[in-house]
Amino acid sequence: MKPHTKLIPSLLVALAGLAAAPAFAQLELAQKKNCLACHAVDKKVLGPAYKDVAAKYAGQKDAVDKLAAKVMKGGSGVWGNIPMPANPQVSEAEAKQLVQWILSLK
Repeated sequence: MKPHTKLIPSLLVALAGLAAAPAFAQLELAQKKNCLACHAVDKKVLGPAYKDVAAKYAGQKDAVDKLAAKVMKGGSGVWGNIPMPANPQVSEAEAKQLVQWILSLK
């Protein structure tokens, strides 16, 4: 076996880890900002599942700005009677980062 062929599996594992790193970082940010008290990635808690949010807003060009504002200021009436409270501990940059991650979920 040539020496470089032994590197290929290791490189593939490393690349897979790098690809998953941003998703893990966003999940960690969601935990840190208490988003997961009311939301989960794949099931409704008090608020909708993030995958449901991604499906609802798929293809909408203004979705990131619209949803980032809701993360920071709160909202109501879109997903039922329970309002989403404002989250003042989330900056605009963090809100956009979280929303971009949410919208990437399938």
